Amino acid sequence: MPALELPERLNAAAVLVDANVSKGHGEKPAILCGEDTVTYRELQEGVNRLGNALRGLGIRMEQRVAILLPDGPEWVFAFFGAMKIGAVAVPMNTILSPKDYEYLLSDSRARVLVVHESMLERITAVREELRYLEHVIVVGGQAEGCLNFDRVVQDASPSLAAVDTSKDDAAFWLYSSGTTGFPKGAIHLHHDMIVEADLYAKRTIELRESDVSFSVAKLFFAYGLGNGLYFPLRTGGTTILLPGRPTPDAVFDVVDKYQPTVFYSVPTSYAATLHLAEKTGRTSLGRVRMCVSAGEPLPKHLYEKWLERFGVEILDGIGSTEILHIFISNRPGKARAGSTGQVVPGYEARIVDDDGHELPPRQVGTLMIKGDSIADGYWNKHEQTKRTFCGEWINTHDKFLVDEDGYYWYAGRTDDMMKVSGQAVWPADVEGLLQQHPAVLESGVVGTADRDGLIKPRAYVVLKDGHHGSPELARELQDFVRKHTAPHKYPRSVVFVEDLPKTATGKIKRYKLREMAASEPLA
Repeated sequence: MPALELPERLNAAAVLVDANVSKGHGEKPAILCGEDTVTYRELQEGVNRLGNALRGLGIRMEQRVAILLPDGPEWVFAFFGAMKIGAVAVPMNTILSPKDYEYLLSDSRARVLVVHESMLERITAVREELRYLEHVIVVGGQAEGCLNFDRVVQDASPSLAAVDTSKDDAAFWLYSSGTTGFPKGAIHLHHDMIVEADLYAKRTIELRESDVSFSVAKLFFAYGLGNGLYFPLRTGGTTILLPGRPTPDAVFDVVDKYQPTVFYSVPTSYAATLHLAEKTGRTSLGRVRMCVSAGEPLPKHLYEKWLERFGVEILDGIGSTEILHIFISNRPGKARAGSTGQVVPGYEARIVDDDGHELPPRQVGTLMIKGDSIADGYWNKHEQTKRTFCGEWINTHDKFLVDEDGYYWYAGRTDDMMKVSGQAVWPADVEGLLQQHPAVLESGVVGTADRDGLIKPRAYVVLKDGHHGSPELARELQDFVRKHTAPHKYPRSVVFVEDLPKTATGKIKRYKLREMAASEPLA
């Protein structure tokens, strides 16, 4: 497959927004959101007005513009409006605390924040501490000391030429979802979205101009940003944006109302959506022709049950904030249940031992990736940058093995593995077994010390509707795992919980589970 050839001078907003109008797509729907339809021409005008408004506030190249909005047209206007004038867009997670926003805004030194009125209170609570923030633009209302989004945009010109940026200029930062502590700002460049869209969306899963895309993952998340924004824009397609929570009911409402053809979700949401379908007897996904999963490994049984019920396979893959999107993926018609798939053409992968030596097939090691969508590094995190960005390669800190056919199989995070009776236990293996039990919706497994200080597996389990935790069910789950795997892997204790601590992207916060386990040691 030929390598991508990109010009040295490139502005991502011009490529992903302006180019669609130039190609004659101006009147085609770019965004469907609620009752609103935004055409490509209207998208371009909104981006231009927002870019001019930012310029009017004195924003210049490389200065940061933070975005704290639900998914919708205003989010897209702010993201590309900043980028088009050479500024740096900084999307922020919408479900954080005031202290988290204080950290993100101070760390990024954002001069402007575009925020929805429903989230403004969390910024107001720490406003006195935000010494770099000069302007707050409020969407959906007015507030003292803030600018109104509609008025600012209305007063700005709808014409704007993209700044002459290099393909290697900073375009946006994405903060990691924080599974291991404070988030880190990954610096992404103008060419990164183009590379990922062409290698994965166009060449690997063959996204079409005629596709209507819907993503459960939100735009502030690297996975959602590709699914819900630059993939459909790069192909001249249409995206559906859902401002609210993507509950199973909401997902089916979108499927029925807008008739998407491509559906992106995460394993947790797939499980919940499937559970609702099983309860209601639903067997249709409307016009959906392809489903994609990432964020965490897709359990084999979930893939099989989804395919059996809906007749549409789920293409599991793995991506990261640092690499921007998926770099290993299953292919349409070639998916293997339980596998993460094969390397996306244009990327390179190798599995190495602790000394950096490449391992043969079927041996578990650390996954290293090489590709042109990898971030430039972490902002203000020199030591973490050195540990993760290794020349042309990036250390994913994920454990994998590859089989003889080039399919990759996930084994866990580097710090997830526990030694039980001197043998390695990966949480993903135990979780995959537990979730095959008819009572289990999802689970999280971590190691905890027994009275002798020896590490043993503990399972935190969320049950499906109609099932209730009991000592008898706990023993049944333990026996179920013991029956299907090596004896040392079964959970020595089972704790029933209402839900698992997760990042906004659906990943289990294992450090939170470890904290819970440490506070309640094994008897």
